Amino acid sequence: MKAKIRDTEIFFDVDGAAVRPRGDALQEHSVAFLVHGGPGVDHNGYKVTCAPLTSSMQLVYFDHRGHGRSGRGDPNKYTLDENVEDMEALRSYLGVERIVSIGASYGGMVAMAHAARYPRSVSRLILISTASHYGLIDRAKEILVARGTPEQRAAFSSVLDGRIDTIEDMTRYFEVMGSIFSTTFDPTKAKSARARSTYSPEPLNQAWGPGGFLRSFDLRNELGAITAPTLVLGARYDWICAPEFSAEIQRLIPAASLEIFEKSGHLLTTDDNERFVSTVTRFVTQ
Repeated sequence: MKAKIRDTEIFFDVDGAAVRPRGDALQEHSVAFLVHGGPGVDHNGYKVTCAPLTSSMQLVYFDHRGHGRSGRGDPNKYTLDENVEDMEALRSYLGVERIVSIGASYGGMVAMAHAARYPRSVSRLILISTASHYGLIDRAKEILVARGTPEQRAAFSSVLDGRIDTIEDMTRYFEVMGSIFSTTFDPTKAKSARARSTYSPEPLNQAWGPGGFLRSFDLRNELGAITAPTLVLGARYDWICAPEFSAEIQRLIPAASLEIFEKSGHLLTTDDNERFVSTVTRFVTQ
């Protein structure tokens, strides 16, 4: 399905019912927006890890403009600010008064900016393996020196240099980096995940390449405006959004709690899926 909003088309998909029979009554469930990471990937990774959340909420998956099945348009609008406005427009289009907002990695950046700028639109906020400012880049370089391979360090440099120009380049990048993204890395499962994904080099370079918006973004001064109860999930072995960035976000959001997944990497939703699902479900339904 596609929503024609603002100056683009946003692809979205829905899993689970918002109103469900329970005995003689109908029970309403929260509607959750799943905000995907990247930039340069699509929403499909969530459909494996987040599907169990449908037991307690309705899930709305969507692709950012320029990604996946959404409209392309002007690459100069492949930015965090535009993604925030698209997200709010999609909420309005679907007629949802207040959403549970769940964002991982870059999706967490979009979700926290949206919650700060549209506090009345968000009932609960879950931020996963993310950071609020550009300091994550230098820290990621340090971690790669300590834990990464020479090939992984070269691959990340290619991203920062804007040299990932094709879908094949992106596929190779994630193939090389797979073992540092996840503490439970399985080459066979990772290959299947890459095959299911739609990669988009242009948004990747607009964000991470020379002059890219993630090279200078800083949301720290906005986080105090978030009013939704917030759950911050970090991972001890996260190389790109190290756990200290999760702790920093928790300190800056007034009503936030923090949990660190001690055995997980950046893909904590995969590395400890059972704990992830139970923790988010408890937070949303309490």
